[in-house]
Amino acid sequence: MIPTYLPATFVQAIVRGLKCRCPRCGGAPLFARWLKPVAACPACAQDWTHQKADDFPAYIAILLTGHLLGFLVIPLVTEFDLSVPALIAIFMGGAVVLMLAMLQSLKGAVIAAQWWHGMHGFVKERPLGAE
Repeated sequence: MIPTYLPATFVQAIVRGLKCRCPRCGGAPLFARWLKPVAACPACAQDWTHQKADDFPAYIAILLTGHLLGFLVIPLVTEFDLSVPALIAIFMGGAVVLMLAMLQSLKGAVIAAQWWHGMHGFVKERPLGAE
């Protein structure tokens, strides 16, 4: 019997992961510490030790940070007369803040994608009619 609390779509599972909630049930936190997933969900007993997010969330965060800061580079350089140290401080500070803000959510989304697709030993579960 497949539980009714399973996400109906891949997007729903990813959103649960982005919210740092269990992608399977959405009822419990996915992380025990900042980037350390819980061994098992206290709500649905899903085993999360199979996840292998590795460096992929960091690569996604770097890509997004570069693109988001890219929109800031052109106006700051062309419209304002800022010194090089000021520009470096703005961009380095912005990059650190964006990376730290996105990293845990992106790791949750990567774990959710692995679970949804049945990768690395996860059981591929779907509610009736979902794909």
